[in-house]
Amino acid sequence: MVEIKSDKQIEKMKRAGAILAECHKALSKKIQPGITSAELDQFVEDFLHERGAKPAQKGYMGYPFATCASVNNEVCHGLPNRKPLKNGDILTVDFVVDLDGWLADSAWSYGVGTITPESQRLMKATKKALYKGIEQAQPGNRLGDIGYAIESYAYQKGYSIVREYIGHGIGRRIHEEPEVHHVGERNSGMKLKEGMVITIEPIFTQGLPFIAMGSDGWTALTFDGSLSAQYEHTVAITREGPIILTEQA
Repeated sequence: MVEIKSDKQIEKMKRAGAILAECHKALSKKIQPGITSAELDQFVEDFLHERGAKPAQKGYMGYPFATCASVNNEVCHGLPNRKPLKNGDILTVDFVVDLDGWLADSAWSYGVGTITPESQRLMKATKKALYKGIEQAQPGNRLGDIGYAIESYAYQKGYSIVREYIGHGIGRRIHEEPEVHHVGERNSGMKLKEGMVITIEPIFTQGLPFIAMGSDGWTALTFDGSLSAQYEHTVAITREGPIILTEQA
């Protein structure tokens, strides 16, 4: 069952989203060759606690960290570690903020140092696809409209979409209904209603769309070793149109 949020509840999620966006902005200044994802994970945890929030995914289904930190061919759910990041890496940092019981979720891909033009194009296209999906998050549209907008843009730019990992409803729990797929057909699926809050979080790869699971049981990797990127926002569907609750200033 999809939980419809009131304006007051959405405002609470927006406050969590503001902390999350502020944290991503601060992270972007720390990500450089030589730093480790474990150091960045600790930075995020400390940043949230200093602002009265907490990392919602730490402990969720046994997950041990405040963030997911995925590098290059790691599609998502990478475990922070003490391996220094290298010049040219793509790092995706994904985390969920809990502020007074209300959640916000956002992932962002970052270039480490100087990245290749190919990596720049991948990241740019993935980010653009996210916003194309958000444009469709209007009352009266359907979930398939979001998926279609993202899928058609991916194919236009020559990238694959990882289908196994999808967006979702969010509120007081990380994963609520509905499921938000990043592929779809126009005018198909559940109708979007005012008060729904969802995440949209496409993952593009340079190669095939297939994945393999890492030996740690968490990390998903591209099957062919190709690079991937992901961008995610938490979005409220309102009568005025989509409101991004995790927008970075």
